[in-house]
Amino acid sequence: MDTIKVLQVNKLYYPHIGGIEKHLYLLCNELTRRPQFDVTALVCNTRFRTEVENSSNFKLVRVASPGTFVGMPYAFSLPLWLHRLRADIMHIHHPFPPGELAYLLARPESKVVVTWHSDIVRQRGAMVFYRPFLHQFLKRVDRIILASSNYLKVSSYLRAFKEKCIVIPYGIDTLEFQITPEVKSRVEAIRAQHGAPLLLFVGRLVYYKGLEYLIRAMQQVDAKLLIVGEGALEPELRTLAAHLGLVDRIVFQQHASAEGLAAYYHACDLFVLPSVEISEAFSLVQLEAMSCGKPVVSTDLPTGVTFANQHRKTGLVVPIRDPEALSCAINLLLHNPALRQQYGNYARNRVEHEFTKQVMTDKVVQLYGELIGST
Repeated sequence: MDTIKVLQVNKLYYPHIGGIEKHLYLLCNELTRRPQFDVTALVCNTRFRTEVENSSNFKLVRVASPGTFVGMPYAFSLPLWLHRLRADIMHIHHPFPPGELAYLLARPESKVVVTWHSDIVRQRGAMVFYRPFLHQFLKRVDRIILASSNYLKVSSYLRAFKEKCIVIPYGIDTLEFQITPEVKSRVEAIRAQHGAPLLLFVGRLVYYKGLEYLIRAMQQVDAKLLIVGEGALEPELRTLAAHLGLVDRIVFQQHASAEGLAAYYHACDLFVLPSVEISEAFSLVQLEAMSCGKPVVSTDLPTGVTFANQHRKTGLVVPIRDPEALSCAINLLLHNPALRQQYGNYARNRVEHEFTKQVMTDKVVQLYGELIGST
């Protein structure tokens, strides 16, 4: 079989922490295990120096970047690298305007796949100027991958390109979240330290996560909440918790290692995702909690959030920006262990059948094959 050269293009790469970066890392690793693929990832570096890392069938190119613009890393040499790194399939991860503009400038002959992780929501002013370029970019691509069909209904950018869209849900490495002796020991330590019942949130402390509403909901919940993550809103959220007299029941924890994160999932009684904007296009942390057999309380966002967490099957879905609804859903599950177990078991089975990295990669590989076959 001829080798298929695949070029993955994104703003950053592991060990940078982010949902898109984690997805890309898993996808690249799975592709490189399949002998027909020669994979290269092209990303921005976090400093003004280009670095290239090589292994047997994977190359990582971190292009020199002078910094960020409108919150997005950029690199002036991206068009040159897109032209230099010839590939059969170019797979671009949106949102990454510098990469998309680089593609329009370089115009490589590759088949082009885009994974549409989310709309650009917060930088609406900049989108006034960028939207015509994005439209031209989407006109040229061959396929657009969505993690759920829900996002096609809420994205104003994709409606004109519906025929190019295909749904391939995200996948996770379920082995990362199995109970090992080390994880079991950490679970016991977490429970001994914090007691029960225990709620968990994992993610960046940013505006669209809606943590303000979860903290307010905790006034009506007799439990402890662990907030695992970092972000610009941490001081503001700590101040709110103190103002509401919740310092003893809300614990802020820095980002955990893989084993530590698995332990938090297994230690908690349920997982809460109070997100408030469609910037939360899916949320891999839901899948991670579900793979550990935990029910989820999430908000009624018309995105992949409600595609993953099915109301009254894997957990409960409540209106956005509603602390009272959050507290009622949390209390309902805390007071019904059998219901928690029922939802948690269904959640674990759902992940194992529909949201593993193997299932995801199989579908991506099938798409690549269809595009190469159509050449």
